[in-house]
Parts: sequence; structure tokens; C-alpha cells
Amino acid sequence: MEELGQLINVTLVFSTALIFAALGGMFSERSGVVNIGLEGLMVSGAFAAAVGADYAAQAGLGGLSPWMGLLAALVCGVLVSLLHAVATITFKSDQTVVGVVINILALGGAIYFTRGLYEGSAQTPQLQEVFSKISIPFLSDIPVIGEGFFHAYPTTYIVIALVIISAFVLFKTPFGLRLRSVGEHPSSADTVGINVAKYRYIGVMLSGALAGLGGATITLTTTSSFAHNTISGQGFIALAALIFGKWNPYGLTGAAFFFGFAQALRTFAQQNFDWAREIPTEFFYMLPYVLTLVVLVAAVGKSRAPSALGEPYDPAKR
Repeated sequence: MEELGQLINVTLVFSTALIFAALGGMFSERSGVVNIGLEGLMVSGAFAAAVGADYAAQAGLGGLSPWMGLLAALVCGVLVSLLHAVATITFKSDQTVVGVVINILALGGAIYFTRGLYEGSAQTPQLQEVFSKISIPFLSDIPVIGEGFFHAYPTTYIVIALVIISAFVLFKTPFGLRLRSVGEHPSSADTVGINVAKYRYIGVMLSGALAGLGGATITLTTTSSFAHNTISGQGFIALAALIFGKWNPYGLTGAAFFFGFAQALRTFAQQNFDWAREIPTEFFYMLPYVLTLVVLVAAVGKSRAPSALGEPYDPAKR
């Protein structure tokens, strides 16, 4: 029972970053803008979090430095997402191509700046101050559930709150209705006075902020530094969770938890079972990506994307 609680807890650790990024992708794609660039946005966030937390620690901020890293990741994610927004919304470039460019640019830029800031090193120094797990009194003492769900990093509690807030905002507020309308029928939304470009910009910028926080979560809880392989495809898995979850906050959370479980199972099995150590490590590393492909194939035809997803809006042609 104790091992089951630990497995759930490790699953939450891996799922948190995926939920952040998938939520970001949801806001962008609900507004009608395809965001293949979640991987690059996560890379940007992971890099900014490592540098921000490191410089904050050097400035003597101590325990506040991880929070400064989180803030730096949010700002960096927004700035990088603006490139995507300008190219796809203002200049109406192909959204898929721009997303691929963002992925390449973010990784190359992060490595370049890392080498520039740290005397040619390909990765940032190990952070001395990172997030620690927080136990909720009484609830954390519940067998299995307490260890699994109520002994977690601050970022996990934050993302759970954001899932609930996102669902409320998307489906229960005028803002959410307008955001969804520009992703479904932009010409109709424009006819009733909704600024399509404005809401699409907001959607893309929200995606940058949230995906940046997803990348920061990995840096500030799991790796404690940034390197070229810190993200390693997590953005694409988050995109798969978004599609499998049908662009719904609760659906994508369940999908992200499934993918997080696949990653946790790899780590948990190798650490706790002798038989797992006899299986090639590469098999465990490829497991989450194989499951991603299987899920995407299974989801084809069953998930309905926003009607205007991927289509640039031209007011002159409405």
C-alpha cells in the first residue's frame, strides 16, 4: 500500500508539467490558433526558471528564488508566445510551421544563452534552492491517498487550482464564451463586435505563460538545472493530452495523469524491482512516447477540434 501511494505521488510529479502545458495549449487552440510550439515554450520556461532562480539565489533571496524562477518562466513564456501570435495572427503565417520554428528557435536560443551566461557550459549550475514537497495536515496521514495526493510540490497544488479556474473561466464567463466563439465561428463573433485578433492574442499569450510554468516545474522540482534534454518531448506529450482530453480542462488533466503514470512507472519500476533492472533502460524511456502514439491513433475521429482551428481570420473575407 505504501508503494502504491509513492507511485501515485511520482505520477503527480510527472503529470504537473504536462497539465500546465496542456492547459496553455487549450487556451490557444480554443481561440483558433494551433500551437505545435508547446515544446519550445516549455524549453523557454525551463531555461528562464533555472537562470532566474540561480540569479535570485546569488542575490541572497534564499527560499524566494524558486518563486522568482517561476515568475521568470511565466514572463519568458509570454514573450516567446508573442512571436507565435504576431506571425500567425497579424501576418497570418501557417500556424503549424510557426510552431515548429518556435520549437527549434527556443531550444537553440536557450542553449546559446546558457553557454553565454555560464562560460561555455551546456547546462546551468545545480540550483541550491528548489521547491520542496508540502504535506497538508491530517489529509497527508490518510493511507495511500495521503501519500499520493496530499504530499506534493507547490506547483502541483497550483496547477490543480488552475484546472478548476480554467474550467470556470472557459465555460461560465463572458470571456470564455468569447474566446471559444473566435475559435468556432470567428466571422460570427466579429459580426457581434468581438475583436477576434485580440482574443486570439490573449489565448496564445496564456498558452505561453502556462507552458512556461510547465517547463519551470520540471526545472524546479525534478532536474534542478537546465540542459538541452530537460524537456525531451514533454511538450508533444502535452499536445497529445490536449487532443485526447478533447480540449477540456478536466479531460486533458485525466490524459496528462495517464501519460504521467507511464513516466512514473518507468522510474518506480527501476528503483523498486530487481526484474526491471534486467530490462534495457531504453525500453522504459520509450514507453511514454509509444503510449502517446497509441492514444493519438485511438483518438483519431473521436475528438472534435474547434471548427476554425488553424484558419487565419481575414475580416475582409467574412
